[in-house]
Amino acid sequence: MRNKLFGSREFYHRVLAISVPIMVQNAITNFVSLLDNVMIGRVGTVEMSGVAIANQLLFVFNMLVFGAIAGAGIFGAQFFGNRDMDGVRHTLRFKLMICLVLAAACIGIFTAFGPQLINLYLKGEGAVEDAEASLHYGLQYIKVMYIGMLPYAITQAYAGTLRETGETLLPMKAGIVAVLVNLTFNYILIFGHFGAPRMGVVGAAIATVLSRFVELAIVVSWAHRHAVRFPYITGLDRSLHIPGRLFRDILRRGTPLLVNEGLWAAGMAMLNQCYSLRSLDVVAATNISSTIWNLFACVYLALGSAISIMVGQELGAGDFEKAKVTARQTTAFSVAISIGVGLLMAFVGTYFPLIYRTTDTVRHLATNFIRIGACLMPFTAMTNALYFTLRAGGKTMVTFLFDSAFVWLINIPVAYVLSRYTAMPILLLYACCQSLEIIKCIIGTVMVKKGIWINNIVADKKGEV
Repeated sequence: MRNKLFGSREFYHRVLAISVPIMVQNAITNFVSLLDNVMIGRVGTVEMSGVAIANQLLFVFNMLVFGAIAGAGIFGAQFFGNRDMDGVRHTLRFKLMICLVLAAACIGIFTAFGPQLINLYLKGEGAVEDAEASLHYGLQYIKVMYIGMLPYAITQAYAGTLRETGETLLPMKAGIVAVLVNLTFNYILIFGHFGAPRMGVVGAAIATVLSRFVELAIVVSWAHRHAVRFPYITGLDRSLHIPGRLFRDILRRGTPLLVNEGLWAAGMAMLNQCYSLRSLDVVAATNISSTIWNLFACVYLALGSAISIMVGQELGAGDFEKAKVTARQTTAFSVAISIGVGLLMAFVGTYFPLIYRTTDTVRHLATNFIRIGACLMPFTAMTNALYFTLRAGGKTMVTFLFDSAFVWLINIPVAYVLSRYTAMPILLLYACCQSLEIIKCIIGTVMVKKGIWINNIVADKKGEV
């Protein structure tokens, strides 16, 4: 059993070499998001709630981008494992095209239906004036954030491809610079320091947009300056050509993943909407707790990315046995690490709500939401590892059923019924809904053990033009 679950020193060195840069980048990004959140929270609870709701909508866009990139990234990792640079180049082109389409579509939807979407979260108990103010601030924030959508998407396309081909340090360094820019301009623009006007939530949005342009410039310019090291960059911008068969294959396998990420994110937004029916205080509390959660969850999320890259490359190289061992051992490692991270989160995470300039009710709710999340982190980490294992083999329809279908068929109906037709206290309601992750763990384990994900999807495409 030990040999099945625990790898060699070389194995863990490989895992950490891939995951630590991603982990550091995400940790810094989420820490700055925490500081950003705290700064907005210092302005007021109503402002924080408005921004939190807007970010729920923007989260759907971010996950759509992630899904689109990940769908093509399955091919990119396997093409790289197969040493087919033309294939990697084509997948990057696909990513850039789909990112442009997604950015345009989401801007259109949010422009047309933004007020209605934000209002969904403002139907709980509380003063009408607070709800109207939250709507106002949410619209202010999201309108500025439109400008940063496309640069964010393009950056993710390049960064994802660089990671799939072994370069994890550059996206990390770019992310660090970006968050420092974000933090600096947050301080200046939110509070009006150094002669700048006091702009509140608008200042926070401007700071985020500026940081995204900085990150884009670093990643893209570096990639093109080092085209010798990454041959797939050469000629990337000379043509829009993608082989028709490959384009269709990416769409066929990638669309379920894109739809999955979008529906999953929309499902998370719907879950929070169910919670919001209890009060506007719950909106503020879930915003605080999710910000803290994201900071600690970056550990197992980075390990999930490592699974996707490592297993994808091994499947592309045709080494199926090694892929199975890698998936099993990395999953065990992720769960073990998350137990320690969960304990740390339960201990120190409860102090974070005290930083916010908000009510005692909001702090109490946020503290308990954090504790519930910490207790369930090992199960969430395992689900994440199983998801990336299934995805690495291109079984995107299976991941769709595993992920989004579960949210919409199980999580949301439970939350909908409990929030609308019972007087269940919000903490118990939240715990019940979050604990459904255990069922998902069991389903994912069965799927992975069946070996349905063991698949080389690029073996017959080498050299295709």
